[in-house]
Amino acid sequence: MASRFQASILVSSPSYPNSIAWSDENLVAVACGPLVTVLNPASPFGPRGVIKVPPDMPFPIGVIKREELPSRTLFPISLSRDCDPCIRSISWSPLGMASNYGCLLAICTVEGRVKLYRAPFCDYTAEWIELIDISDQLCDYLASVNFNELETSSSDNPLMAVSQRSAAKSCKSSIRETKKRKPLISCSNNVFDKQLLLTREDDGPGFSPTICTEAQGHTSPNVQIQSGTRKRVPNFLPNKSLESSVQPLVSACQYSSRRRMLSSLVVSWSPLLHCSTDSDSEVQNGTSSFSVLAVGGKSGKLFFWKINEPNTYSIEHGNVLPMVMLLGFLQAHSSWVTAISWAVLMSKSSDPQVLLVTGSSDGSVKIWLGNFTELVNSTEVRSLSFVLLHEIITSNGISVSVLSATVPVSSPVSVHLAVGKVSGSFDIWICDISNSRFNKTPSEEAHDQAVTGFAWAFDGHCLYSCSQDNTVRSWMIRGCDLCEVAIPPGIPGQRDSRELPNAFYSCFGLAVSPGNLVLAMVRSFDGHLLNPMYQARSYKAAVEYLWIGGQHHGILSKTLVKENTSAVPNLSEDEICCWKFNMLWSLKQFEVFSKPLTVWDAVAALLAFKHLATNFVFQILFDWISAFCKSPRTESSIERILPSFLQRLSEVSSRRLHLLNIICRRVVLSESKNDQEKLKPAIQEADGEKGQFASWLELVVAIEKELLERLVAFSFACPSLMSRGKSALVALPGSWYPFGLAQMEQWVAIEPVKDQLKAFVMNVCSDKTRLPVDESTWEEQCPHCQAPVPFTSPESASCRSIDDNKNESHKLVRCSVSMQRLQPEFFLSAAPV
Repeated sequence: MASRFQASILVSSPSYPNSIAWSDENLVAVACGPLVTVLNPASPFGPRGVIKVPPDMPFPIGVIKREELPSRTLFPISLSRDCDPCIRSISWSPLGMASNYGCLLAICTVEGRVKLYRAPFCDYTAEWIELIDISDQLCDYLASVNFNELETSSSDNPLMAVSQRSAAKSCKSSIRETKKRKPLISCSNNVFDKQLLLTREDDGPGFSPTICTEAQGHTSPNVQIQSGTRKRVPNFLPNKSLESSVQPLVSACQYSSRRRMLSSLVVSWSPLLHCSTDSDSEVQNGTSSFSVLAVGGKSGKLFFWKINEPNTYSIEHGNVLPMVMLLGFLQAHSSWVTAISWAVLMSKSSDPQVLLVTGSSDGSVKIWLGNFTELVNSTEVRSLSFVLLHEIITSNGISVSVLSATVPVSSPVSVHLAVGKVSGSFDIWICDISNSRFNKTPSEEAHDQAVTGFAWAFDGHCLYSCSQDNTVRSWMIRGCDLCEVAIPPGIPGQRDSRELPNAFYSCFGLAVSPGNLVLAMVRSFDGHLLNPMYQARSYKAAVEYLWIGGQHHGILSKTLVKENTSAVPNLSEDEICCWKFNMLWSLKQFEVFSKPLTVWDAVAALLAFKHLATNFVFQILFDWISAFCKSPRTESSIERILPSFLQRLSEVSSRRLHLLNIICRRVVLSESKNDQEKLKPAIQEADGEKGQFASWLELVVAIEKELLERLVAFSFACPSLMSRGKSALVALPGSWYPFGLAQMEQWVAIEPVKDQLKAFVMNVCSDKTRLPVDESTWEEQCPHCQAPVPFTSPESASCRSIDDNKNESHKLVRCSVSMQRLQPEFFLSAAPV
């Protein structure tokens, strides 16, 4: 295996597959026992977020009689010992679901609880904030429909009476058969007799005290029992149980069925879905953009939760709960749902096709096609319309441990699906949705133990798999064939400075960075191989990061060009070409506006190569920038292409300009000041023959000015559109409202901008009634001395002091986007944790 270039130590060890997930905002979440550790790959030794899962009380699903405890229905529940808090599954939401435009994190515990968390962006703490426990909402809904149990009386429905009698008869027969032989659980010495009954001295006749066996300090199953014996209330029992009302008496079969419905096992967020229509009702209902959270459990059902994007984004009002609605359910399997994966097929002519892949403990895998219109317009809980496209049933019945589906950009009608089993084998399916063709690659006995993680990379051409046997392997898809390839070596000189013992024994998950250049894996340490005094106490697990930018895959062989490639020390010619091709591919995929602009891995790779071979970095940038120009490329170096590129800035998209500006500042000008005001004098002081450094400085200033002019034009175009009959658009949730128009008008007046922009702004501002802003915002005042604040720069400001005794002025800060003066409270609320 290739050497890691950085690692992060964890204080707890993971226990379940897919224990690591990489978000669209470049955060890595790792589920380790009762904790979720949130890491920033850009700062592996810096601060990290933490989610501590507390023990929860059991769901109020009813009580059972003590004599029904030995029944076969409750036997699996009685043997369970998962009362300690532990996280079973985690999943990141798409970008923009949190109130600060970040990602939400959904976790599923072994107790069946599903909770949503957000980052503590307004709180001086590292612990993430719990937003909502959707399991409580699910329990309330199931209780309202009596857990889907028919309540029709036997006199009104004879068929129901026969069904109820047969169910009761089967329960009684199982109890009698259990009592004849040696009891599975001794009712005199079992853990239930150690529990104390809840009672009150003022209870009237007919009071039925209940037992909650999920008390702290006991490893007892989650069963509630009814008894007539009165005992004192234990002191260790949480107060929450005292507040619960007397629960109804249910049979053992009913209790087991209700508990299976509420026992969630796996969670998975769908990609962000957008409505194709422009009706005002959908905008008002907040359905313009949303994501669906699928929750699978022991009953074989999937429950779907619709979470809408926030109408507005703010870091000052972080306690706003997301809009969560239960869409419906789907009876996907007859056994446990152990894995879920989403995929979306985009279409220009119609709504996107939503694909759902589910795996079960009985070894079956099903591919479903969802009704997009139903997901958008659903207002009540019902059985959703998912069409079964294909079902994969294996004869051996080996449980499915992990699933991973991806849709290649090069083939938007096909889906690549990886199915991992607990036996160590996995299958690859190439699914062509247009003609319903499903081709299976030859099964590979890839691992000796359970497959615990998959990670697709490079547009579905490369797959990484890991197992509980502590192996990580790389695979390449060539048509319908699967072949193993070596994991590429990292960048020379990029090695982890932290010395970690090579005492790993199990891998519990993989994740690929948004740019597909870094692979993260979480592995547990073997405590028997560590020093019991210095290592075993603090080394439980670690997250390792590997460079995969030099990976050779199928699409590279067709376009691999070895001409004019600069040499890099300790890398072969083929490895250099792989790095060059993958870097260009990674930068190109961010040019799509729907792709979140998370370029940490690309910037880190370019900076690493900059210290080894600077010419290689500029050659990558030369090929990348040359692709922006529509005319044939005639220049042969980066110094010659920059002047011609400056003249074509208006032809380049805003996403490309934004991405290029990030690369210029973080890579090319990383050793210079990042303040625009300090860049301009550096250009003016340069020699007549501008060097390469001065040319990049001029490019950065030109790009930022071009982007600022476009922002001003978009801002003034919004009120001009509203004056044509859509003035109510400002009040609609989710609509964009421009800020800082007064300051933007002053900036256009003092700055040399394009004549078209200046004429457009003057035309809009000539009629003040067309501007949807208050007239008081056109003159700013100092928050300290109430003096007027003239507009002189879009980044900073100074007030005109009105105090005659002091000639000092207060230095203020402006927002470089809206150009408005920032309030002092903003810095207090937005301070980093």
